[in-house]
Amino acid sequence: MPPVDTLIVIVAQYAIYAVAVGAVIAWLLVSRPEKYVLAVQAIVTVILVAILVKVAGAVHTDPRPFVQDPSLQPMFPHPADNGFPSDHTALTFGIATIVTFYRKAIGIALMVISLGIGAARVAAHVHHVQDIVAAVGIGVVAAVVAFYAVRPLTAASWWPGRDRELQS
Repeated sequence: MPPVDTLIVIVAQYAIYAVAVGAVIAWLLVSRPEKYVLAVQAIVTVILVAILVKVAGAVHTDPRPFVQDPSLQPMFPHPADNGFPSDHTALTFGIATIVTFYRKAIGIALMVISLGIGAARVAAHVHHVQDIVAAVGIGVVAAVVAFYAVRPLTAASWWPGRDRELQS
């Protein structure tokens, strides 16, 4: 396998772990009360991404590129199921978006990695561009909903003295 193909496979399959590590680093850098809020928001984001991916996949079917065109071979073993939307990209972009609310630079770096994951999955012939675009939208929507839905619940009611800690 040529080095470029090896890089595509590594990014498509394993860069998701870089996003996880980046999210943990961001979590370690936020203030103590924000750690709890960020953790809950990340969990809610992951749950919402899973739900939205299932709904989107039920509403729209997009056979994978190697299914539509048998001359294309995926660069790594992959089932010939519905490719819409890319769950890897939706998950990583959701996490990147929620991190951006707390640590902008880390969040933007994670978004770039997430887009790289999506591009690599297209280059590996396991997704179409529309699968990636939809996944980015799903990730953003899930994170924004999680951010605004969870923050009011956790802001003062679940953390006594939170306002005082945030000011220091």
